[in-house]
Amino acid sequence: TFEQIRKIWLDHNIILFRGQDLSPEQQIAFSRHFGEIEMHTLSAYHMSGHPEIFINSNLLRDGKPVGAQKSGRAWHSDSQFLPLPSSATILHAREVPNEEGDTLYANMYAAFEALPEATKSRIAGLRGVYSRVKSWAINYPHREPLTEEQKAALPEATHPIVRTHPETGRKALYIGSVSELVRIVGLSEDEQSLAQELFEFATDCRFVYVHQWGVGDVIVWDNRCTMHKANPFDEERYIRLMHRTTICGDTPVP
Repeated sequence: TFEQIRKIWLDHNIILFRGQDLSPEQQIAFSRHFGEIEMHTLSAYHMSGHPEIFINSNLLRDGKPVGAQKSGRAWHSDSQFLPLPSSATILHAREVPNEEGDTLYANMYAAFEALPEATKSRIAGLRGVYSRVKSWAINYPHREPLTEEQKAALPEATHPIVRTHPETGRKALYIGSVSELVRIVGLSEDEQSLAQELFEFATDCRFVYVHQWGVGDVIVWDNRCTMHKANPFDEERYIRLMHRTTICGDTPVP
């Protein structure tokens, strides 16, 4: 059964299961079919007793957040700022708003394949330098600044702008979050606008699936060929509670 699931996932970038009521133990067991679970760097939001699960939520208990708030509001590929970015992410919806709060997924295979041939030639072999430290204040102005110790643990990472998927062999645009992209290696300052041009192209609506969450939805997406973005919602009226597991990846190659 899992071989069938994995094939569908590899063929389509994301796979959706509706109406699941997974215990933490079940989500962890399911996730391990995809590979080794990666522990999120923000340990304060690990589930108590199950640190493999990272909590995304605006829920407060005793005045304190139980999970990471306002996560993923900009287009990105998970952990692209790490030398070994995540391969898969599994998100289980436990409580969702009645309106808004959708998640958008961009097919980076399709984006690469639709690029003009001249652009494909131009970006072949180019590499981008990514920094979590650079993007932190931009993406998370509501969170505490990174400590010097946290900054030291997050050195810059360099990856190809176009990566070859290690399982399918297909090429995908791998531009990631522009807020995390420090520079494209080898380009002049004037040429750095290429990153924004590629980013805008890749997130065009023709490459994007918009998912409206229902309670019990489980989505598994492939970070090696997919970007995603969480849309905001009215956090005064609604609660959003998501359980996330992430799978370790490998070195991106051109």
